[in-house]
Amino acid sequence: MDIEELRRYCLSLSEETEEKFPFQQFKAAKDVLAFYIGGHIFCYFDINDLTHVTVKCQPEKVTELIERYDFIDHPYNGNAKYWIGIDVMRADSNLIKELIKDSFDIVKKKK
Repeated sequence: MDIEELRRYCLSLSEETEEKFPFQQFKAAKDVLAFYIGGHIFCYFDINDLTHVTVKCQPEKVTELIERYDFIDHPYNGNAKYWIGIDVMRADSNLIKELIKDSFDIVKKKK
């Protein structure tokens, strides 16, 4: 999965999905693209490095996913209880989409 496919998928989840570069004030994070639903982030990643796409996750699934898949780890910059990092260059695109959709659903419910 490349950046454009990942971007298109995130935007396809809802007409209300927004994309922004929210961390412009931080030099190391100026290229982080985030996707929002209801004003809250459900997915973010550095557009120059897809080895750590960060998505929200149900707390009870975090440990299981990290232990089961070698391309899933703790988030780049997020609470490890609620977020996971996915190396999309190594992961199956169907699983990536499933995890992004789960994240979208978690965040949308809180809206």
